Amino acid sequence: MKRSTFLILSIAGVYGAVLHAAAWSVNNFLMTGPKAYLTYSSSVAAGAHSGMEECKFQFGWERWNCPESALQLSTHNRLRSATRETSFVHAISSAGVMYTLTRNCSMGDFESCGCDDSRNGRVGGRGWVWGGCSDNVEFGERISKLFVDALETGHDTRALINLHNNEVGRLAVKATMKRACKCHGVSGSCSIQTCWLQLAEFREIGNYLKIKYDQAHKLEMDKRRMRAGNSADSRGVTAETFHQVHATELVFLEDSPDYCTRNASLGHHGTEGRECLQTGKNLSQWEKRSCRRLCTECGLRVEERRTEVVASCNCKFHWCCTVRCDQCRQLVAKHFCSRRDAATGPPSHIKRRNKGHKR
Repeated sequence: MKRSTFLILSIAGVYGAVLHAAAWSVNNFLMTGPKAYLTYSSSVAAGAHSGMEECKFQFGWERWNCPESALQLSTHNRLRSATRETSFVHAISSAGVMYTLTRNCSMGDFESCGCDDSRNGRVGGRGWVWGGCSDNVEFGERISKLFVDALETGHDTRALINLHNNEVGRLAVKATMKRACKCHGVSGSCSIQTCWLQLAEFREIGNYLKIKYDQAHKLEMDKRRMRAGNSADSRGVTAETFHQVHATELVFLEDSPDYCTRNASLGHHGTEGRECLQTGKNLSQWEKRSCRRLCTECGLRVEERRTEVVASCNCKFHWCCTVRCDQCRQLVAKHFCSRRDAATGPPSHIKRRNKGHKR
């Protein structure tokens, strides 16, 4: 085994162990990159991990909650699916890799790149010019493509969909960038400003892509033409279909399965045993309806369990300079989805709703 190949395997093993939550995706991202880009492997690993963590946050109170197998099921040759959910997985993981590479580049973590000053000195708008140190998204985009897009080795419709959704994630990083400015002028008059572009918080990118998920476009392929024609005709049908889709739209091919019930082969755990929210401060309407969505509409009942929680309390500042707290115990009510008694069954008014993209 060559030394370079051994090094790739070693790095994949290390990051797969450290970032166990995204072990499969991390290993695959690292294995696809060119040997010359091993210096970026830690950023790729961290980016893949942050993407999947954001996915879990965005879907935390929905029927499909971005399980550990989500990226595996969307990229593995024998398990690949092309649902609305996997479109988000591709976009957010691609965005995470590009985001981390861009940030680390601008921070000077790589010898081969730095911040983007290509527009410095140009007039950007009325009262301001380009200057400072913009985040180098072009670098992040280029390197992330080498790793993430290399996972798609086929030329079928699913591969094209995955590549499209990967690009949607990268475009989201660019679309959410912010302009930061510094004032110049006599006595802080701000008669002219120097401005640069910087990355938004990754949570904002996650929110942006969640909206794209809700608006995702299902591809309606002309299957009769694809079956009747040769491979060139099939590619023509696919090209015609993609021509109608905007570059920033997430696309999918298959309807979502019933996420209420467990399906081990597809990696869906169902909603039985899931926690839901009924009370709490600053809950959104979507969170307040989580018990109905996860439990009631899935034919389950809401079970209240009281759990003892230990937290710091009665904290006092002592000169100088420590804070000392007591450890207080309190009972907290939490709610979970539980199976109904077999004898009673679900109430007659309960209807399973899994139409469209209900999660």
